Amino acid sequence: MSLQKRVALIGCGKAAFMHAEALRNIPEAQFVAVYGRNLLKATTFAAKYQVKAYDQLAEMISKEKIEVVIICTPHPDHKSAAVVAMQEGAHVLVEKPLASSLEDCDIIIATAQKFNKKLGVVSQRRFFPSSMRMKKAIEDGKIGRPMIGSVVMLGWRDQAYYEGDAWRGTWDGEGGGVLVNQAPHQLDLLQWYMDDEIVELYGIWKNINHPYIEVDDTALAIVKFRNGAVGNIFVSNSQKPGIYGKIHIHGSNGASVGVETDRGAMFIAGVSSIVQPPTNDIWTIPGEETNLQRWEQEDIAYFKTIDAIEYYIRLQDRDFILSVLNNSEPLISGKEGRKTVEIFTAIYRSTRDQKPVKWPLETE
Repeated sequence: MSLQKRVALIGCGKAAFMHAEALRNIPEAQFVAVYGRNLLKATTFAAKYQVKAYDQLAEMISKEKIEVVIICTPHPDHKSAAVVAMQEGAHVLVEKPLASSLEDCDIIIATAQKFNKKLGVVSQRRFFPSSMRMKKAIEDGKIGRPMIGSVVMLGWRDQAYYEGDAWRGTWDGEGGGVLVNQAPHQLDLLQWYMDDEIVELYGIWKNINHPYIEVDDTALAIVKFRNGAVGNIFVSNSQKPGIYGKIHIHGSNGASVGVETDRGAMFIAGVSSIVQPPTNDIWTIPGEETNLQRWEQEDIAYFKTIDAIEYYIRLQDRDFILSVLNNSEPLISGKEGRKTVEIFTAIYRSTRDQKPVKWPLETE
């Protein structure tokens, strides 16, 4: 068995550049091709990374014997690309979210099962040391059972951001706003940490100060979990220039743990960089209360040794490629990715219908 997998990118926009840089540094990846609907754009991208360009997806996968694809297209296009890729024999890693609708999610997941292909979703903030630290503490039972979870993400996107790509800020082109594009990272971490099925959500979305887009720039929700736990979600792109993104989990024994995944102005792919390291900001586990200062120093020191954008994407991409090589589950599977889509879909439905939404969440 080869110790490398032949990898191609689908899409050659801003997110694709992050994955291309990461693939260069993954020993198990042989990055060989890129697909784009605009062949000129794809050819320019391909020249930068010395790979081949295609404007026919099935042809690329067949000719180049592609084993893994990473989908970096606008969200509503994820389904069609994933289905073709898996039909042609490739395993599929999808940039977040898995799709912009539950119907598309279910088609992608069913196709992966039909063709026995690995399916993963990008959520690289899980790979932060501070995020992993929290997960281990929760799994080790150090806070008892997770009983209260909160997400607060206060960011900013200006008009130039939305005008940078024609599909942004539209229901048809993007599938939603802050909930679909920026919040999936935090929503994924919340459900990962709470590790329990959601049974009900009441939510509302608003457009506070972006009159030039169709979609949400702010959303809030209250979440109920099957085991009696509760959660709170507050995400927004309306705070200049951006404040922070945080996930806090409070346990049944009174202990709390938290991570600040984003500090200050939020990272924008292809536009800005990650300027401050993610770090734990709350930690009240008995006997570990003084660890915060040491961990922050360690995280800051480590952050200075890496390119944070490339490095965590690299960890995500390598995790998926290794899952293909070893026939194991990636850290964020397609079913895990669907959970995030369930959350933002429920907020949209709750706002529309002006009532709580109950699980299981089905397609409409």
